Amino acid sequence: MDIPWGAVASFATAALSTVAAFGAWRAAHRSAETADAVARIEQDRWHADLLPQFDIAFERFEGDRATLSVHLQGPVPLCQLDEIRIEIVQSDDMSRVVTLPGGPTQEQVDAQVWGPIRFTHGADGAPVSGNTVAPFALAVGKGRPFSVERTQPPRWQQGDDRVERWRSQWLNKPMRLVITCRKEGFKSWVVPYRVDVPQRHSFRGVG
Repeated sequence: MDIPWGAVASFATAALSTVAAFGAWRAAHRSAETADAVARIEQDRWHADLLPQFDIAFERFEGDRATLSVHLQGPVPLCQLDEIRIEIVQSDDMSRVVTLPGGPTQEQVDAQVWGPIRFTHGADGAPVSGNTVAPFALAVGKGRPFSVERTQPPRWQQGDDRVERWRSQWLNKPMRLVITCRKEGFKSWVVPYRVDVPQRHSFRGVG
């Protein structure tokens, strides 16, 4: 029987071409994956380099109220933030999960600011709880003042000395904030901040 060497050669050539094409595709695919990985690493590095830096301090004390100055210091390449959200979180690390019936609900507990300072209701878009303000934008080098006041004990606390006990509980405790920052084209930044509460010539009764 005659062997069709021409057909065999054509088949072998086609097979080799297929293998070569697959190898080229695989190499290109790996190259694309590597490029994507490098791009992600570079994007993450750039995101970390642009971590917003704030200067936050109390100013203009008057009785139980003061001004909280929030200044976006940098970094300079950040230019500006499209949206900033500030939330006051509890000043201690206690768990406040409601487990017993007959007391305050979890919703009531969560609505209470557990710390020495809250935003003033009605100012800067702050809700009744005073745990946050309306979102805002800010350019690097610019700042905004916010009205703040001392917190009050929750309504379910009893006793004629409830206010004194409440203030004593938060004596020398900081105001803790979580600041969520957004800028178009980037993932959000979540920045925790601790702001020490002045104890002298300020909020009467705090210190």
